[in-house]
Amino acid sequence: MKITSIKGFSDIFPGEVETWQWVEQKVREIFTFYNFAEIRIPIVEKTELFSRSLGETTDIVEKEMYTFADQDAKGTLLTLRPEGTAGVVRAYVESEMFKIEAVRKLYYLGPMFRRERPQKGRLRQFHQIGAEALGRSDAFIDVEVLLLLSDFFSSVGLEGAELQLNSLGCEQCRPKYRERLLDFLKDHDVGLCGNCRRRMDRNPLRVLDCKEPGCGEETKNAPSILDSLCDPCREHFDLVQRLLWQADVRYDLNSRMVRGLDYYCRTTFEWKSSQLGSQSAIAAGGRYDGLVQELGGPAIAGVGFAMGIERLIMLLRMKENHAPAGPLVYVAWVSEKARGWAFPVVHRLRRQGVLVEMEGEARSLKSQMRRADKLRAPLVLILGDDELDKGIALLRDMTNKQQEEISLEKVEEVLMLRKAN
Repeated sequence: MKITSIKGFSDIFPGEVETWQWVEQKVREIFTFYNFAEIRIPIVEKTELFSRSLGETTDIVEKEMYTFADQDAKGTLLTLRPEGTAGVVRAYVESEMFKIEAVRKLYYLGPMFRRERPQKGRLRQFHQIGAEALGRSDAFIDVEVLLLLSDFFSSVGLEGAELQLNSLGCEQCRPKYRERLLDFLKDHDVGLCGNCRRRMDRNPLRVLDCKEPGCGEETKNAPSILDSLCDPCREHFDLVQRLLWQADVRYDLNSRMVRGLDYYCRTTFEWKSSQLGSQSAIAAGGRYDGLVQELGGPAIAGVGFAMGIERLIMLLRMKENHAPAGPLVYVAWVSEKARGWAFPVVHRLRRQGVLVEMEGEARSLKSQMRRADKLRAPLVLILGDDELDKGIALLRDMTNKQQEEISLEKVEEVLMLRKAN
């Protein structure tokens, strides 16, 4: 009986993984332009890290985390990371990076784990790209993070992503809004789902984030948090909007967007695509000025985002064929003597950075040409006994179907020039 993979955990096969590598390469390229440095954090953390940072009443902590007992530390619970921000902040605090340089811009890539119902664009093991800017509380860094995402989307050719923007206020103005919202919800609790009624008193803002249709209908006339911002939060949010307009980045205000995690404050955002259906978010994040202090560090501000790689690649594949590029040249040989000549040449070309493919077992020339076409190789080098006797090889351009003779002595030189062009 064959062993199958776990539901919600997917393999990434050749033909797909090259697209992932290309996206990751673009991440490293664009993020470096913004002076973000890569950090690699553990997949497993103490459960307390997420319950303290994300909030006890969040869906993630209440029902989605993979948690188990640490056999080496009695009474300690461990959790497969459901998101990356908490782990990055924990590393920032534990290593005391702030003592060397308080302002740090970090990014990460890797798998996350949530026990959710698998569906299109949502897996139990999924992958995220995330960035965190720690040590700055100004609106300019909020916009810098949004511009980073905008530039990244442009670099990978993603079109149609829509930015939604909101402010969640701060510890000065949010409590007043919380009371206003709670009074409203108590007058409309009959139509709310059981989950929202249960946790409404502890965190009424979470009701606005509920995806149940009944809850959306009951709260459609709920008071807007944008009407309750204090003067500093209003000034901060107004500046964010002005800077976005100056950078020609358009957005829609969405006062119902509260995000699913407790650590957010002030600027919050989501980049969405209508092509993804109900799972429309591509990237989301915002400001979390109290999280560093909550996890044992000093009062240092932060802002960041996470982006789902699976959803991003789904969108890229919808736009056009993102099949990975094949080898630059496929070597087709039709005799053992030709194979013996070609094998060391292929090795030398590979050492010089030329992507070359060549068969080891004898196949007909027709079969090898079909193979070259399937691999999407733009060039095929054809070699047999007749060509060896003449001291030449045939170089076929698979795009225009034209063929030329080149000297065996110049094969490597010609192919290196083709690589450069």
